[in-house]
Amino acid sequence: MTRQHRLATLAVQAGEDHRGQFHPLSTPIVQTSTFIFPTSLDVQRYSEGKSSAYMYTRYGNPTLHAAEVKIAALEGGEEGLVTASGMAAISTAALTVLHTGDEIVSSRNIYGGTFHFFNKVLSKFNIGTHYFDGDDLEAAERLITPRTRLLYLETPANPTMRIIDLRRAVQIAKKHRLFSMVDSTFGTPVLQRPLKLGFDLVMHSVTKYLSGHSDIIGGALVGSHKVISEIRDTMKRLGGIMDPTAAYFLLRGLKTLTVRVERQCETASRLARFLARHSRIERAHYPGLKSSPYHRLAVKQMGGLFGGMVAADLRGGRRAAMRFADRLRVFQNAASLGGVESLISLPVLTSQWGYTPQQLRDVGITEGTVRLSVGVEDARDLIEDIRQALE
Repeated sequence: MTRQHRLATLAVQAGEDHRGQFHPLSTPIVQTSTFIFPTSLDVQRYSEGKSSAYMYTRYGNPTLHAAEVKIAALEGGEEGLVTASGMAAISTAALTVLHTGDEIVSSRNIYGGTFHFFNKVLSKFNIGTHYFDGDDLEAAERLITPRTRLLYLETPANPTMRIIDLRRAVQIAKKHRLFSMVDSTFGTPVLQRPLKLGFDLVMHSVTKYLSGHSDIIGGALVGSHKVISEIRDTMKRLGGIMDPTAAYFLLRGLKTLTVRVERQCETASRLARFLARHSRIERAHYPGLKSSPYHRLAVKQMGGLFGGMVAADLRGGRRAAMRFADRLRVFQNAASLGGVESLISLPVLTSQWGYTPQQLRDVGITEGTVRLSVGVEDARDLIEDIRQALE
């Protein structure tokens, strides 16, 4: 398997080793905490870095390695690392890159868990974060000081699908010698590949689209050998390793990534057009809509696919949004996203819980905002479900 193969082929076959004694088609679950060495000399060689053997699953495991190789191939990166959760990936990377007194310049529209990690955890180590509107990268550049170390972005953003110009952002990072990191969970390698544009690190909550079946928690990072090696060392000390069984389910889900995401994007486009025309909807958020301020950039940056997430602001505020969510029958009310099942959530009750009214306004979320994660059900059934719940 080579990097010259196309994405769908890599999704199925990259990282899979069919050379074992019994030639298994699916990578086995190596469910063990530790590994046996034939001799003490073999242990010594491992500790000296002269052996590719495995010692302890917190340090590495064949099932995890297969997932890491596959995700790295999909992103076009040199090496991957899987972690116990998306937040484990973000926190481990940040604690590797940053030191006391450093600063982050971050887009304002980021996942609530990341926002709280920056403000409530990293702040304890005198690591400050300055936020900018993702539409205004010149403002981001003005926030950079001699203490700035990390440029952090999330695009498309949760939950309003705002898009940031990755090419322009990475130019700013390189100009100021900043480490650049992007949360590409909503994008997936099917829609965008930030490493190809020059980013240092790409992050995914594999709980979402990459696993795709709402049955595991996990995270992933992809970058250069040097960067991932340093983050892996931090992960060994912090302990945020993925379990081998979760890695197996991740491998299974990755094989259908392209067909799932393409179907979800197609259906999401239809739902967004329906919502944009409905009288009870004040505004629909989807970059595939020609009325979206991000449409032109999304066409250029995401190759004609616009994602499987749709947000909408209902007239009537939180009460209307809750009534709408409770009346849905095909969509299920749940906080996650990216799986084969269609889900609805209210950001003010989930991902942006704890935001002040001003912070909500800053990221374009209202009390009536709902977030729809579009699954692989029939688009006609999903539209009819939305119609009956609205009416």
